Amino acid sequence: MTTLTAPPELLPLMTDLPAPPGLKPRTDPDLAVRLARSAAARSGAHLATGDFAGWLDGRREAHSFRIERVALDRLDGWSFDPLTGNLGHRSGRFFTVEGLHVTTDDHARREEWYQPIIKQPEVGILGILVKEFDGVLHCLMQAKMEPGNPNLLQLSPTVQATRSNYTKVHQGADVKYLEYFTDLGRSRVVADVLQSEHGSWFYHKSNRNMIVEAVDEVPEHPDFVWLTLGQIGELLLRDNVVNMDSRTVLACVPVESGAAGTGGLHTDTEVRSWFTAERSRHDVVAERVPLASLPDWIRGESAVSHREGRYFDVVGLKVHAGNREVTSWSQPLFEPVGRGVTAFLARHIGGVPHVLVHARVEGGFLDTVELGPTVQYTPGNYAHLHGDDRPRFLDAVLAADPGRIRYEAVHSEEGGRFLNAEARYMVVDTDLTEEPPGYLWVTPGQLSTLVQHSHYVNVQARTLIACLHAISLDPVGPEQTGGPSR
Repeated sequence: MTTLTAPPELLPLMTDLPAPPGLKPRTDPDLAVRLARSAAARSGAHLATGDFAGWLDGRREAHSFRIERVALDRLDGWSFDPLTGNLGHRSGRFFTVEGLHVTTDDHARREEWYQPIIKQPEVGILGILVKEFDGVLHCLMQAKMEPGNPNLLQLSPTVQATRSNYTKVHQGADVKYLEYFTDLGRSRVVADVLQSEHGSWFYHKSNRNMIVEAVDEVPEHPDFVWLTLGQIGELLLRDNVVNMDSRTVLACVPVESGAAGTGGLHTDTEVRSWFTAERSRHDVVAERVPLASLPDWIRGESAVSHREGRYFDVVGLKVHAGNREVTSWSQPLFEPVGRGVTAFLARHIGGVPHVLVHARVEGGFLDTVELGPTVQYTPGNYAHLHGDDRPRFLDAVLAADPGRIRYEAVHSEEGGRFLNAEARYMVVDTDLTEEPPGYLWVTPGQLSTLVQHSHYVNVQARTLIACLHAISLDPVGPEQTGGPSR
């Protein structure tokens, strides 16, 4: 009988031997421990968590913020193209509001719709700078005003900038701390991955999500504060404090797998294979069309709206913000009609926490589907539907017993493009065992691993991953065991 052995040159890759001279280890063995220490630190070296609200109020009082709704044809520098009806800036930069025609077919059901969409081909930088103080990693976070935020000022990453921002198309001030993310001689990379934006409202939009560690001293600025991961986790329990861009970057933190590393209902290979099959079975055609050609969408004096009052409106704002690179500007934003509900159903299987992910089709994705939460809907858009026509699992989440809600907070979406776009983010314990087509039970650890890849996990699910980092999913009742029914 022939015994198969690995070639000698592969043996170092199959062991825990240190890297040969001149080579680096493939991973930093200390990083996970350092991140875990920061996540466990509920007080920081620079600001106590209990003092955060006062600090944020101080930054709000230090600057002047004003927003004013205006008609779309009164937006300075913006106009509708006379041929297509597309709404764009005179510079040809920033973004345009165009039309999108989407058809989907998963070989069981065909759908078709038209909608406005934001086309912004630039890849921006969303980056958090970290540094150790008293042996604990801290994140440099910014009090940043965004015109679409319900409370205007929220906690943003160190850098949150489009290419137009940091190349100063708007002729504004420099983006603070940008050099730590563009000149990596000043820092070392902790995480760096290209991630999608809202696929329902952006067309093929991605941002570079980065975490870098400073190697030297970092200058201070009054609008920025050093917080531990544990402190940020506590702030994620509060409504409308940590903005969307911070949440998506925090989801990219390479965390220890913990209990999830002991196993899962499905192996990592099975999860990836299922996801690949989901991408393969959906045929999605998303075609940009003139905004003026969209059926059921009406351009009025103050907004572009759906004739049935659903989904969202395209509206205009004039903005003044004293602490931004440009202190005043005009722009269109998407304003959803109603608050959304975004939730993971969660359960323990074999003592290990799992969440139910959904392979979602959204018209603006680069690929056919990305992994989303179990539920990601605006209930008002489906109020006219009944029974099996309603979105799966939505009513189960809406009717959840308060004692089974593990996490609940209202978070707003990207305030630079969306106005008053809020969702009730939730993690809800369930006894459900099913895995309907398009859904799969995965561990939080498996999901965090997939976030290290581009365009695998959508932005709403990434928010929930950041929230999962901040809470415990230890069982609160009788042990839930067994596997899903097929």
